[in-house]
Amino acid sequence: MNFVGEHILSVAQLDRADVEQIFAVADKMTPFAQRERVTRVLDGAILCNLFFEASTRTRLSFGAAFNFLGGSVRETTDMASTSLVKGESLKDFAQVISGYSDVIVMRHPIDGAVAEFAEASRSPVLNGGDGSNEHPTQALLDLYTIKKELRARKMDLDDLRIAVIGDLKYGRAVHSLIKLLKLFRNITFHLIAPPALSAPENVVNELRETGHEVQHFEQLQHGIQGVDVLYVTRTQEERFSSSAEAREYKGLFRINQVVYSQHCEPETIIMHPLPRDSREAAQELSVDLDSHPNFAVFRQSDNGLIVRMALFALILDVVDKVEDHSAPVGWITDARKWD
Repeated sequence: MNFVGEHILSVAQLDRADVEQIFAVADKMTPFAQRERVTRVLDGAILCNLFFEASTRTRLSFGAAFNFLGGSVRETTDMASTSLVKGESLKDFAQVISGYSDVIVMRHPIDGAVAEFAEASRSPVLNGGDGSNEHPTQALLDLYTIKKELRARKMDLDDLRIAVIGDLKYGRAVHSLIKLLKLFRNITFHLIAPPALSAPENVVNELRETGHEVQHFEQLQHGIQGVDVLYVTRTQEERFSSSAEAREYKGLFRINQVVYSQHCEPETIIMHPLPRDSREAAQELSVDLDSHPNFAVFRQSDNGLIVRMALFALILDVVDKVEDHSAPVGWITDARKWD
């Protein structure tokens, strides 16, 4: 696709070549994300971050990504502070906000609301997560992380074996990642969830129709054997009808050092889209794995900055201009420790 001026609302918009193009640009963004160089290529450009649902990583990484390209960020983090509570339509809201912005990122609790907003927007819109539907940029950064981790093992995304664990019904990051992986060849999916939280049937059917192997597991120890990646998710408590119902599933599939060493292959990569509920009763991924060399969760989070920088550069058509507006930044790299 030609990314210039386009909305990014769903991974369904992307084919394999598009994904590989995003990743190639992300590789070029790495020195800027790691503060080795600075660029002002988006000097004067404005990003509007509209986050109507709780967010830390997504909101801040989009903002930081735009800042690292030299642009400015304006934010709204509470729907109650907007005129939407006065009855303003998403269409009118989009018309107004897009007049203030060169690009917009929106998160909304209702499935499809970001797409509805984008229909009326005069500026490109990126979906920062809409209800339990999709989270396309999270899926892209997750896939980019898998690719980088596999590269160190001289492997690629084709023939990947992945266990996806936890709330597969409401986890929008899971839905988007599974759809992206469908673009590659011969993927084996171990979907580990209780029946009530299993992946939507249409998502599973699409995988099988495109030639991928899908196995369902209710027992964690069986599902995490023989895979290259563990992708662990939290229970999406905010999507349940009651907190009591959600509590039935919290901490159901706990992975700690003992479970990992007994059932996983030695090189199995450990991932989580965050936030992780680190309270002991709810913990889905134990903190005793944090120092394990295969624990890629925080590398995964860092990659979000790089991928979102790449998307902004592609959409605003500055990929070939980033270096022309750049310079080395010695004092930051001297003051900060980077792996």
